[in-house]
Amino acid sequence: QVQLVESGGGSVQAGGSLRLSCAASGLTRSKYCLAWFREAPPNEREGVAVIDSHGISDYPDSMKGRFTISQDNAKNTLYLQMNSLRPEDTAMYYCAADLSGDPCDYRDYDDFSYWGQGTQVTVSS
Repeated sequence: QVQLVESGGGSVQAGGSLRLSCAASGLTRSKYCLAWFREAPPNEREGVAVIDSHGISDYPDSMKGRFTISQDNAKNTLYLQMNSLRPEDTAMYYCAADLSGDPCDYRDYDDFSYWGQGTQVTVSS
């Protein structure tokens, strides 16, 4: 059974940085996608970054250059390094796993069957 547990959220001033972590267990398949999503009502859930089992990552244009997704396979941990944070980055951040074997796409959150409980990020101006 896949379990995902996020940590590292908090409050930071605009321009600051945070690193989110997601401890993953049960990823027994050799091919998978891991991703970070965020949600800030009333906005819809938004893909932030995705990485596949080969370490290939992808981001929306608005995140490129500011956010970096990475994974430490030895520690079974997914990371999201967030720099130059803006107030509009305020949201609940979730990590998610897709074991379907389909191509990884941060736009297709319906493909992600496993989700963590989320960690709150608040950026003040």
